[in-house]
Amino acid sequence: MKFNKLALGTTSLVAMSLLAACGSSDDSASDGSGEGSSDTLSVWVMGDGNEVTQPIFDSFTEETGIEVNAQSIPWSAVHDRLLTAVASGEGPDVVQMGSTYMAEFVDAGALMDITEYVESEEELSTDNFFEGNVETTVFDENYYAVPWYTETRALYYRTDLLEEVGYPEGPSNWDELYDAATKLSDRGDDYYGFTIPLNEQTFGPMFAKQNGSEIIDDEGKAVMNEPEFVEAIDYLNSFVESGASPSQDLGIEISQSFGGEGINPMFISGPWMISAIQDQTTDIEGKWAVRTLPEGPVSNVSNTGGANLAVWNNSDNPDEAIQLIEHMTSTDSMLTYYENSSSLPARMATWDEEPFQDENVAVFGEQLENSEHMPVIAEWDRVSQAYITSFEQIIVGGADVQETLDNLNQEVQTIID
Repeated sequence: MKFNKLALGTTSLVAMSLLAACGSSDDSASDGSGEGSSDTLSVWVMGDGNEVTQPIFDSFTEETGIEVNAQSIPWSAVHDRLLTAVASGEGPDVVQMGSTYMAEFVDAGALMDITEYVESEEELSTDNFFEGNVETTVFDENYYAVPWYTETRALYYRTDLLEEVGYPEGPSNWDELYDAATKLSDRGDDYYGFTIPLNEQTFGPMFAKQNGSEIIDDEGKAVMNEPEFVEAIDYLNSFVESGASPSQDLGIEISQSFGGEGINPMFISGPWMISAIQDQTTDIEGKWAVRTLPEGPVSNVSNTGGANLAVWNNSDNPDEAIQLIEHMTSTDSMLTYYENSSSLPARMATWDEEPFQDENVAVFGEQLENSEHMPVIAEWDRVSQAYITSFEQIIVGGADVQETLDNLNQEVQTIID
């Protein structure tokens, strides 16, 4: 929770300009928000969330008699929609919040402090959820959301090809990962061993954490040019320099890159890739697996992501909103949500259920026990975009690692200051 005080101390100019408007709410219903009565709750879910959550809302209505008016907001429009709601004061009763958005909208006064509910309701106790997800809900020792679904990263690998280079169970540490990748790339031109995504904002920082690096320290100082961070980026760059990883996105489907001859037989990604591989690479059935991340010099920590459920600060129905959140985060509801969306439950007890006994799915449950979120600060989107630009300069452009990260660190410090 080391980043949360920093988040509250770095209020963005946008949030400051909107905060004054947040206190004035129009109690009349407007596009499904702020109905002002407890017989209907408005909920905002992201993507096509209302389709996969409707059975959960239906069962809630059946149990309580409270109707749920759900609106689905495209991910591309989420941030602007939330900012508009802050400015107008007309938000929903319950809102799905991407974990990276939490700091900004807590900072803006948009989300209700639900500490009393979290501490008094057994079903909402933080002990029920993965620690990495809980850390995205608490700011200055107060709780503003409940974890809903989670995700983390693990290593996908072709068991048949890795066996040929001496790693039938996949590489277990950084040295083995590099050795396996270089041997796989020796198969010939246009063959590689390991994919390094250029546009993944958590990829390099995740490896830096495995090397003992922080991203931003407790005092709000950026440390993305310190030795531990630099060594991690140097390590990733060495895959490209040796030819074990392509220097740019090859633009081919998973059926070509991971299936068939395995042009790229190892990559790190989330649980959503399981179904993609099963559906699109039928030619390698039984020839691939998932394992926890290879161990770095300090740890094999992965990145935690996902979404939380929060009560909008102007809700006229906070008790009923909490009741709905309790329902949505129950084991039964999370099983329904997983079946409809393949999103992993943040409630730990749900992992005892049958769907999560699948060998590949279970790996993500194991990895979640050693996963951390990126810095929970309002400026993370800007920080991560700055990182991606610098990482591309190194991997694609061949820029000097230390010099590039020195410039990045200075830019990041300016952003968070």
